[in-house]
Amino acid sequence: MKNAGIIAGPISLLVVGVMIIHCMDILVRCAHHFCHRMQKPFVDYGDTVMYGLEASPFLWLRTHSLWARYLVRSLLIITQLGFCSVYFLFLADNFKQVTETVSISNKCQQNKTTVETLPYLHLHLYMLTFLPFVILLVLFHDLLMLAIFSTAGNTAILGSMALIFSYIIQDIPNPKNLPCLGILGYMKFGEDIQASIILNLPNCWLYQSVKILHSIGIFFTYALQFYVPAEIIIPLVMSWVPEQNELLVDLSVCAFMVCMTYVFAMLIPQMEQITVLLGSASCSVLALIIPPLLEICTYYSDGLSSFIIIKDLFISILGILGCIMGTYQAFYEIIHQNFFSSSQNVTKDFV
Repeated sequence: MKNAGIIAGPISLLVVGVMIIHCMDILVRCAHHFCHRMQKPFVDYGDTVMYGLEASPFLWLRTHSLWARYLVRSLLIITQLGFCSVYFLFLADNFKQVTETVSISNKCQQNKTTVETLPYLHLHLYMLTFLPFVILLVLFHDLLMLAIFSTAGNTAILGSMALIFSYIIQDIPNPKNLPCLGILGYMKFGEDIQASIILNLPNCWLYQSVKILHSIGIFFTYALQFYVPAEIIIPLVMSWVPEQNELLVDLSVCAFMVCMTYVFAMLIPQMEQITVLLGSASCSVLALIIPPLLEICTYYSDGLSSFIIIKDLFISILGILGCIMGTYQAFYEIIHQNFFSSSQNVTKDFV
């Protein structure tokens, strides 16, 4: 929200949130429609899109419906594993701040040293420390156990967010003295705002414990984010494995997928870059582009009003524009900050 604007940010966030919730409702209604039509108890996102294209009046869409299911599942895998990579970065950043703080005061005032970063090698070591614990966590496939982990994690996050909110509303400067950018967090920290506001907390014991509490919550919710790609990939792999080797392969695939999220987090060690790239390239397609078009394909033969068709096309076009512009900006920042900036630093050191 740093670049959104004090007025435009909350308004645009509300509008996009309403559109996403509406698209979720569309997706659920279409899934229920095909469950009733196909006499199935459940259809996932990919199957719903496939059945929707099969019901389309356009021959080309009907003949390529299977590829649409592959596309949706691929995007789900990329999105969820990308979020898991962000979780790795978040955990490493928070514990790096807590453990590498030279002195922790009892006065909860903003400490400018908390926004400094150490070389990425140190961050990689912190992520490597979490790797075996995360692998053990994702070995639980039972949804009930995952729900318990998620509840514990959400409780920890809720408590930490209450303390964070109480801190950031203290002594917020006059918004008129700030550029027309940002909302509550930016009003508190200005241009020093980090990718996660947790990283802006001071070095007193209270807010250091908040970082630990929030990190524990993120750690436990990792497994729930991991569940979606695991449920897509593991059954596919198991179909090629003898029955006596299924357990070993299951555990190996889980461990390999977690290692993939770790490696991706090492390659792009800035949370804001990964978040922007995932949001624009994958989430916009899954949340804003596909559901409205799916509604048109699903109910077109039943007769749709012009208003619904125009509304769905409008939402999809907004999603396409956001996807193109956001993906371009994300790739530009990743390439510029990770390649050109490093080469410029090397040139300066040589001179």
